[in-house]
Parts: sequence; C-alpha cells; structure tokens
Amino acid sequence: MANPGGNGATFDILGIGNAIVDVIAHADDRFLTDRGITKGGMTLIDADGATSLYGDMAPGIEMSGGSAANTIAGAASLGARAAYIGKVRNDQLGEVFTHDIRAIGVHYDTPLAETGPPTARCLILVTPDAQRSMNTFLGASQELGPDDVDAALVAAATITYLEGYLWDPVHAKAAFRKAMDIAHGAGRQVAMTLSDSFCVDRYRQEFRELVDHQIDILFANEDEIKSLYEVDDFDDALQAVRGKCDIVALTRSEKGSVILTGDEVHVIDAAPVAKVVDTTGAGDLFAAGFLYGITNGLGPAESAGIGGRAAAEVISHMGARPEIDLKTLL
Repeated sequence: MANPGGNGATFDILGIGNAIVDVIAHADDRFLTDRGITKGGMTLIDADGATSLYGDMAPGIEMSGGSAANTIAGAASLGARAAYIGKVRNDQLGEVFTHDIRAIGVHYDTPLAETGPPTARCLILVTPDAQRSMNTFLGASQELGPDDVDAALVAAATITYLEGYLWDPVHAKAAFRKAMDIAHGAGRQVAMTLSDSFCVDRYRQEFRELVDHQIDILFANEDEIKSLYEVDDFDDALQAVRGKCDIVALTRSEKGSVILTGDEVHVIDAAPVAKVVDTTGAGDLFAAGFLYGITNGLGPAESAGIGGRAAAEVISHMGARPEIDLKTLL
C-alpha cells in the first residue's frame, strides 16, 4: 500500500464517482410500498422507470448529488484543495452539476458527453422518519471510462477517493482500477466508500479483495461492513476488517463512529442534531470531514469529530450538499 503524505501534492483529495443530479421529494411509506421501492437503499432504474417515477413524485428540489461528488463538495467547503472526475451530458442537468461543483471551489474539467444518454439523476424519496430511498438512473455517468481518468490529476492528489457505486457501470470499474494503480504508483493513498449495503451484496467478493490489497482508507456504515463480511453483529464485522487497511472509518448513525488504525480503536460520539430532516449525504459528508482532517495532519479521532459535525449539518436540511460554509464547524 502507498505511504501517506501530501509532498508535492496540488490537491488534498480527488474524488471519482457517478456524477448525478438529485431530485428530492417527500413521500409516505405507502408510496414506496405501492411502487415496490426498497426503503433506505439505492435501486438502479432505467430511463422509462425514471420518467414514470418522476411523474408520480410530489414536487421536489433539484440539486447536484452523487456520493463522491458530495464528499468532494463538503471537503472543498471545509477548505480542502479538492478535485473531481465524473461524467455528465452536455444538457440542462449537466450544466446544473457542473455549475454547482465548481461554485463550491472544486476543480472539475471532465469532458462533457455530447452524445448518448442524458445526465444521471437520482430520484430520492424522503419518508417521515427521514430515511432516504434512492432510485438512480445512471445515464451519462455510465460513460465514465479509463480515458477520463487524468493521470496527472490523480498523481497530484494526496488521496484519491472512490465510491463503490462505480462498480455498477463496466467502464467505470476500469476507470476505478486505473485510478488506484496511478495513485499507488505515485506514492499516494486510495480511499473507498462501500456506498450501500445492496452494492456490497452485488460485488462482495471483489470488494473484499479490494479491501485486502488495494484500499488504504475504507469508509462504511454499520450495514455495509456487516454485509461485506456476512455477519449480523457489528463487533464481528469490526474484528473481520481489523488490520485490512491503514484506516477503517465506520459510521453508526446516532451512535457516532468507530475508527480503526493499526492496534487502536477510536469511538467517537455523534454530533448533536436538533432535528433530523433528511439523512441523504450523511456518510458522504462524514467522509469529507474525515479526509479533510487526515490531509491536514490531524489524528483519526479529531478527523472523525469534524466528519461528525459535517454529517450533522447535512442531515439537518433537505439535500446532500452543505447549506453553510463548513469552515464554521472547524
């Protein structure tokens, strides 16, 4: 595995992921049940499914999303030197995505797709318990391939952060592997989020191999890490993943987070939240805060504290991007 370090790095964090615009609306449990939507998960849908569901949804808000993109936006808001690679179509939603990520201070210059499917969108239904159920049409994000991975950009970033969702589109998987190889070849670190327990179910063996051999910093929530090792108990998952990566950062919602580094275990309380409005982006923003801390020389516990505060901000309102300047949380 690579050695940590920002020596000569132009960027602290480079994120690579599915570039998506979120459409977020409230819905009750019956709306989900009637349409066979899995509550709390992420389901891939086709263009027809997206059109149909969009027509049935209550009026919602449109804002840029995408797991790794949310993390990179959060890191930039905290003050990190941040860059992103992800594919959108040259269309209205593509313009929204490009504008939003650049406006928050992220370096983003992946070439737009001029042909093919439209920009990806994720139709997010938020139930009264603040759970988010995501229905994703991957669209143009699936066009991301190895040629879009700028080798100089990857080599110039202290940490390259990859989302497990990239394993769904075949070309994106190749882009993921190329980015890992370039980063490690340049002596940089690779971080990965497992993204979603259903995603882990789809690619368990491949993800285990990545965690064993290629990933320096792993992010997962409680469900994802239990799914990865096919155990029912969090402590069993903890023992299974211990020592696999330099750092393992596990989030547990209101129970806070657990960070594993070498022989050390750090348990960090969750940051207080007056009211949980929408849990979309909680894990993404935790990763943003944590990676900001690590790339600024802070220890695991302090970095997790920043991650917890960033996550608390994003779940206090609709949408997965910060509504305040996150530097105020430092």
